[in-house]
Amino acid sequence: MIPPWWILCCSTLLSLALVWWWNELRHVAPVKARLAGTGKKLPRGHMGLPFIGDLLSFLWYFKIVRRPDDFINSKRHKYGDGVGLYRTHLLGQPSIIAWTAESSRFVLQSDEAFCLHRWPTNDLVGHHSLTAALGQSHKRMRNFISAAINQPRALRRIAQLNQPIIAASLRSWAQKGTVNGFHEARKMTFESIGKLFVSFEPGPVMEQLDGYFQGMMKGMRATPINFPGTSFHHALKCRKSIESIFRGELEKRKQRNRGRKQETEEEEDLMDGLMEIRDERGDLLSDEEVVDNIASLVVGGYDSTALSSMWALYCLAKHPDALSKLREENMGLKTEKGGEDYITYDDISKLKYTKKVVEEILRFANVSVFAFRLSDRDVEFRGHVIPKGWKVLCWLRYVHTDPNNFDDPFCFNPDRYDVSVKWSGFQAFGAGARICVGNMFARTHLAIFLHHLSTGYKWELVNPNAEMEYLSHQRPADGVEISITKI
Repeated sequence: MIPPWWILCCSTLLSLALVWWWNELRHVAPVKARLAGTGKKLPRGHMGLPFIGDLLSFLWYFKIVRRPDDFINSKRHKYGDGVGLYRTHLLGQPSIIAWTAESSRFVLQSDEAFCLHRWPTNDLVGHHSLTAALGQSHKRMRNFISAAINQPRALRRIAQLNQPIIAASLRSWAQKGTVNGFHEARKMTFESIGKLFVSFEPGPVMEQLDGYFQGMMKGMRATPINFPGTSFHHALKCRKSIESIFRGELEKRKQRNRGRKQETEEEEDLMDGLMEIRDERGDLLSDEEVVDNIASLVVGGYDSTALSSMWALYCLAKHPDALSKLREENMGLKTEKGGEDYITYDDISKLKYTKKVVEEILRFANVSVFAFRLSDRDVEFRGHVIPKGWKVLCWLRYVHTDPNNFDDPFCFNPDRYDVSVKWSGFQAFGAGARICVGNMFARTHLAIFLHHLSTGYKWELVNPNAEMEYLSHQRPADGVEISITKI
């Protein structure tokens, strides 16, 4: 007689196999029927279980065993390298993973074929933001914002305004003695962004905004269920509070500016500039467009810049040779300037090794694990089709850790940029027309931070062997706790 437990096990396995097959069939069969006779095919892969898809495997590698790159390695082992694309079902939708430098760049640069995967992010950052804008609207908005934060004139102003905040932050860290690198870098970054974007000074309003933005960003990474008690519901409430504060500031400026023009362009912050943009018909941006763009830019630059600063503390503490070279170069500049505390944007261009450190931190940190796109139509890549309506995940992290792109990729090595590197594999800010608009702001902020850090302070990791966490961002579990003193 067959034991009941054996029957139960076999029935369970058979049921799993059936639903596995059914999920593959319902998503893939219609696409294969559409491609029949064309000679084109879908990328290799499998859709996994219904609704869950590949999520369990994703969580296994990212959260349990903490070897995130093995998520792609396991697929390479099973399906081969192919054309750098795999099909799967991940984060709620049938998806294509672009994991090589070539396939990822193809997707990111094909704006006519792929749009941003907008829902539900736009419910939080705003439907009138640069993130959501399309066509000419996106081009017009992007051109202004790029000029406001990425052009040399703007970067000179950023260097001037950011430095007092960075210098004061480092002094306060040394006074405390022991600090959490990520928390302190986040506070420093938020004060810098608040000053540049809305001219807000540290105080109660900035503390309120900080809390609201943190709540909103948690909701962006949560399941989009708008029900009391969920992270997404809380994020929507935070979004309304942020909008209320920015609208209040907007009204103050309208009253201040009524009947008179700004005295000098240099006095403008980003909000002032957005208030003056006109479209092709000569109309000003609406209040919603101004507020949405301020909110989306804060979201884009807040955690990413703070995480990069945190990784600078970690990597340089772990690699004293790199720190020694960095310190020597920056001390040389300080001596050249007669011991001045502050440097200019033009000074930064002289710091060749510092630039290499900045690029290596951005590569090594992998702040953005992947970039989302949505296919507007069937798109062919080397004989394989990315189906219309499917999500595309450009796996930027794996592009940076692939030995085909960077020698010994898990080693922090600024000197790798002394030789020709595969720059198509450097995608820390994405690529194409939607490359991160704040990429030069982030680089400038990090270079200034490194200058003041290396010339004025010494520090060490409190927990040098802290475990790594990979969700929602890669970072040591202790947030890089350091003991820091002034030199």
